[in-house]
Amino acid sequence: MLDFIPIIGAYLVGAIPFGVIITRLAGIDDIRQLGSGNIGATNVWRAAGFKIAVWVFIGDIGKGALAVLGAKYYAENFTLTVLSPDLFFVICAALAVLGHIFPVYLGFKGGKGVNTALGAMLVLLPIEILISFGIFIIVVLIFRYISLGSILGAIGMLAVILLEKYYYHKDIADVYLYLGIVLTLTIIITHHQNISRLISGTENRFSFSSKTGKGGDVV
Repeated sequence: MLDFIPIIGAYLVGAIPFGVIITRLAGIDDIRQLGSGNIGATNVWRAAGFKIAVWVFIGDIGKGALAVLGAKYYAENFTLTVLSPDLFFVICAALAVLGHIFPVYLGFKGGKGVNTALGAMLVLLPIEILISFGIFIIVVLIFRYISLGSILGAIGMLAVILLEKYYYHKDIADVYLYLGIVLTLTIIITHHQNISRLISGTENRFSFSSKTGKGGDVV
C-alpha cells in the first residue's frame, strides 16, 4: 500500500499551479482572468512577458521531472509491493500530467499538460523527448503556432518510440509505448479547440517580440 504514497505525491506535485503562483508573485492578481485564461507559460508570456513566463516554463517542466525522480528514488530505496518499477514510473508520470490538467488546488481546472509531460518524459526517455522538443521548436519557428508545435511534437515523440521499438528493436518496455500513446492522445484532446481554430485559419500566431504576443492557449 505504501507504493501509492508517491503516486498520490506525483499528482499533488503535478497539480502545483506555477502559472498562478509565479504571476501573483509578479503582481498579477489572477492569470486566469487574462488572455486565454490558461495557466501555462504561453498565456503567461502573452500577459506578463518572457521573464516571468520562463519561470512558469521551468516550474511546469520541473514538477513533471520531480514526480518521476521521486518515483525512481522510492523504487531504489524501498521494495515495490504491487507494481513493477517501469509501470510505477509510468503511473507517476501520468498522474503528474493529470495533476497539471486537473489540479485539486484550482478546482480541477488547469493547463494542457505539455510542459509537465515534457519534464516527466525527459527523465524516462530523454533522447526521444529531446527529438520531440526539437520538432516543437522547428514547427514554432516556421509556423509560429505553439499549439501546432505541441501537437506535432507529441506525435513525433510517439513516432520515434514506435520506430525505435519495432524497426530498430530497441529494448523499450511496452508501458513506455502505452504512456506515449496516452500522452499524445491527451495533448491532442486538450488542444481540440486549437485544432478547430487551426483548421478554420483563426488560430493566433505567437509573437516572440511582444509582451502581448498571441499563440493559442497551450501548455
